[in-house]
Amino acid sequence: MLDAIGNVFRIPELRKKILVTIGLLLCYRIGFHVPLPGVNFEALMEAASKQIGGEYASLFGAFNTFSAGNIGSLSLFSLGIMPYISASIIFSLLAKVVPTLEKLSKEGLAGQKKINQYSRYATVPLCIVQGFFVIKTIPSLARTTGVPLVDPAFEGAFWWQMMALVALTAGAVFLMWLGELITEYGIGNGISLLIMAGIIDRMPVAMLSFATQSTTETSQKIQGGIVMILLYVAVVLGVVYITRGHRRIPIQQARTMRGRRVYGGQRQFLPIKVNMAGVMPVIFASSLLIVPSIIFTMILHGASNPFNRNSWWYIVFYIGLIYFFAYFWTSLMMQPTEMANNMKEYGSFIPGIRPGRKTAEYLENVMIRITLAGATFLVVIALLPQLVSDWLDVSRFFTQFIGGTSILIVVGVALDVMDKINSHLLMRNYEGFMKRGRGGAGRVVRK
Repeated sequence: MLDAIGNVFRIPELRKKILVTIGLLLCYRIGFHVPLPGVNFEALMEAASKQIGGEYASLFGAFNTFSAGNIGSLSLFSLGIMPYISASIIFSLLAKVVPTLEKLSKEGLAGQKKINQYSRYATVPLCIVQGFFVIKTIPSLARTTGVPLVDPAFEGAFWWQMMALVALTAGAVFLMWLGELITEYGIGNGISLLIMAGIIDRMPVAMLSFATQSTTETSQKIQGGIVMILLYVAVVLGVVYITRGHRRIPIQQARTMRGRRVYGGQRQFLPIKVNMAGVMPVIFASSLLIVPSIIFTMILHGASNPFNRNSWWYIVFYIGLIYFFAYFWTSLMMQPTEMANNMKEYGSFIPGIRPGRKTAEYLENVMIRITLAGATFLVVIALLPQLVSDWLDVSRFFTQFIGGTSILIVVGVALDVMDKINSHLLMRNYEGFMKRGRGGAGRVVRK
């Protein structure tokens, strides 16, 4: 392993990409220590310590997880990259249903650049809307400490709200630019790396909150810690296994005679991922359920909330939405009819299946069965934090790192970065980063 790590830094281009990525991620973390003008930083830290496991954390924890931000920090990067992610998701969906955008998406790299440009333009109004929402949550944050979080001379002033709104928008747009810089000059997908860095940054705080939990005895803490470590390892292995899992459909190419030579006839495989939708169904389901939870909290004023995370209604709707979005997203990304037509056009067929309509029906049936397995896996991972929290009697702020969106994002991004590093090593005649030959890891392969 040490030899493999050494090989990574022996390649000048790869070494530069890794150092650029680390440097830009450090810039991303610095922005969270720059509070908005007029914010009482000490009172804010006190409020943040009281939010762990509280009502506010239950409402906006999902937002912080997949936005690479912290809505309660009132810093320059509070919004994170959620506006850009929202805009990208919107245009990804529109590209499947709007004919103009669908035609544009099929124009290759030029069309994709144009759609990305539209996503950037749409990010700014989304920043304004979400920034306004963050500013309006300041009074609710102040009630957790009883101390004003904003200087009394500024709080409620229209000019201060506009200044804070501009600062939040500028911070979100800067993070969008930072993510694109990482993608272009660093290693891996920049936006995903920012989200992963935000998740990992909260892990030490969660561990500290578990260690200092006053209601738990020392022996119970040790036992709970051991169980959590074992669960974390098991979940990571399960996520890697499902993420890498494919259903390989055999495809036979038709043979053609040209003169005395026979062309084609090769047997290949069409890989269909078990979890083709990735983390998107969990993100969509969590985002939609935040809205009724906020509405019922505002209406009921402390009474029993039917959409609380522990409620039966929340769990039922959560499971149903995950299954729905898993099939919805997969149906958008995989078009069986189009795939069957392409195979027929290029002279390929599935052995035992007629080309055309029968092939499309076969691919659709495979997709339905595979998506059911992937969606069931997502449901188990999404509900695991709540189940472990109730079982071990620990804060959900701590258990969220062994399930839900956190573990899916961290493992998925880590695997993507490993694949990128692996490809650079193989291009330079080194063995893959995760492989080990007879001569040891990182042995040079001589042609």
